[in-house]
Amino acid sequence: MRKRLLATALCLAATATATGCGASVEPSRNAKTSTSVTLTNCGRRVTYDKVPERVVTNDVGITELMFALGLEDRMAGFAMPDEKGDLRGVPWKDGYEKTTWLSKDQLTKENVLDARADLVFAGWNYGFREDGGFTPDALEKLGIPSYILTESCRNGRSASSRGIMPPLDALYADLTNLGRLFGVEKRAAALIAGFRKQIAQVRAEAPRGADRPSVFLYDSGRDAPFTSGRYAAPEQIITEAGGVNVMHDLADSWAVIGWETVVRRNPEVIVICDYGDVSAERKKEFLLSYPPLRNVSAVKHRRIVSLDYADLVESPRNPSAVARLGAYLRTVAAGR
Repeated sequence: MRKRLLATALCLAATATATGCGASVEPSRNAKTSTSVTLTNCGRRVTYDKVPERVVTNDVGITELMFALGLEDRMAGFAMPDEKGDLRGVPWKDGYEKTTWLSKDQLTKENVLDARADLVFAGWNYGFREDGGFTPDALEKLGIPSYILTESCRNGRSASSRGIMPPLDALYADLTNLGRLFGVEKRAAALIAGFRKQIAQVRAEAPRGADRPSVFLYDSGRDAPFTSGRYAAPEQIITEAGGVNVMHDLADSWAVIGWETVVRRNPEVIVICDYGDVSAERKKEFLLSYPPLRNVSAVKHRRIVSLDYADLVESPRNPSAVARLGAYLRTVAAGR
């Protein structure tokens, strides 16, 4: 799933981050004196012999996980498309300024080797891919360890299905693992605690029971929509915000479905994933003008809202997205 990117994030999303909002930081563990660390990543026990010093990352959410932990000094660079949007309000903007932009597409063996990387942090369809042979196994043969984004873990249901745990649990798992690997456990724990508190505040005010609006996540696609199942970040963003993901029964992270499913499930709200060459406004115009959707509640009542791509993939922006969507869903519930 090759995505495009970003816009601004609230400083609230970076509660207790190391590089945003003036938070204090703990020094990361010294790579020269540390012992090996064994982590569970995508269900496998993986041992890292040393603290990585030249990490390369693929995509915005993965890159900002490193920045949120204050680990830009451990990075050799990142890959992401150039439609990054306005980064002036991003709590981790300094990380982008301090880190090399390796590619405006996605990582390759060549740019990883050129960067002298000692860890590749990417995910399936967030950089790792069978076509082209850019996989953790291929990198291992080159002597380069990998860490796989938990949202993207293959779940065994099919060759392409992804996700093994609830999305926010995946975020917390990766922050915890990265905290252990780089010796910044306190920093990771503070981030997670801040995120949990922020989300709990939204949950306390969220609509309940039958008042919860039903929500469809629209990423892209005209002939057939690309959307989020229960293992991608929108599932819990929608749920914690006070809505119900109409595709909760889809045991995958991101997948293509049919428009007939959207019509049948009749969502009250549509959330647009804003990224790429097609703007959120153009996506909205399409949804409002597409004849098969004319009787869908969200279209009839023009209840269509957008969130940025970086809000809707696993990233430290997820809690802020919960807060903003929660405010919108409360107005929908109150206006019925």
